[in-house]
Amino acid sequence: MNHVIEVPAPDDAASLGPLLLAVWLQTYPNAEAGVDEAWIREHRGSAATAEGIAGWREFIEAAGRRPDLLFCRVVRSGTELVGFLCGRRGEGVTLGPMYLREEARGHGAGGRLMGEFLAWADGAPIRLWVTEYNERAVRFYERYGFEATGERELWRGRLPNVRMVRSCTPNAARGHGGSSAT
Repeated sequence: MNHVIEVPAPDDAASLGPLLLAVWLQTYPNAEAGVDEAWIREHRGSAATAEGIAGWREFIEAAGRRPDLLFCRVVRSGTELVGFLCGRRGEGVTLGPMYLREEARGHGAGGRLMGEFLAWADGAPIRLWVTEYNERAVRFYERYGFEATGERELWRGRLPNVRMVRSCTPNAARGHGGSSAT
């Protein structure tokens, strides 16, 4: 499977909102947490609306103007977007959102996205939220040196998220930055 990672164009906004919703529908249904398709559509469906798409366009354009503060990359398979990773720099670096469609997982695109993000972060400490029962994502982040802090949140009263952080790693941008980095 050939995946191309690149900076998104403003017109990619029309695909990002629906992609986010599609990945949520693939990834997050969980009867124990009370997260089903209806709940996901209620809380994330707006990403695929005209307003949600306009928000993505604004973010993409802002990232183009301030690449030192905002990061966004998309993953293409042919002409279709199959994933993305965004982040921002403020008091620290925040990773998220990061999503890949199920069919794009396990082919190296996630690792390549993370490599570009870590290079952009340039060794700064990074924080993120990850859904606790998304064990594949938790393991992925752990491979790149992220550790759970014990901080937890219930997003919208249902989705159990845990905070993960990656400490300052001055040489991360020059190397893999995998699980051996601490």
